[in-house]
Amino acid sequence: MKKTDYLKWDEYFMGIALLSAQRSKDPNTSVGACIVSADNKILSVGYNGMPKGCSDDEFPWEREGKTLDTKYVYVCHAELNAILNYTGTDLRGARVYTTLFPCNECTKALIQAGISEVIYYSDKYRDTDTDIAAKRMMKAAGLTHRKYIPSDKNISLEL
Repeated sequence: MKKTDYLKWDEYFMGIALLSAQRSKDPNTSVGACIVSADNKILSVGYNGMPKGCSDDEFPWEREGKTLDTKYVYVCHAELNAILNYTGTDLRGARVYTTLFPCNECTKALIQAGISEVIYYSDKYRDTDTDIAAKRMMKAAGLTHRKYIPSDKNISLEL
């Protein structure tokens, strides 16, 4: 008889996104993303961090101050990193599991890449202008989104 308490696809892929977020060095918000094909193959992963060649020890992680002294103009978001990390040729019809609802800039990239669905863990910036813009673009482009509903499973890794 087969085991019945195995991970469902949503649990598995959101788990990969949550694990990817642990690679982020952002002291305030760690975000992970996992892009998955229509037939449940992992295509790419990403997390929020500095672009290649930009030392995360030299660039700022601050949230407040002059624009050039904050992380916002430098950090590459998890969803965009996952798109850029993809080594294939076509993401059309894929879905993305992300630990934070995508911002308007990442939403543009997701739409352009042909992502068909966003499954998100948190929407903590709900009702901000960037969130509203992202949702408007998703609706217009036919990109669906849904909140991840956690199961009662507790998944832990011990290293």
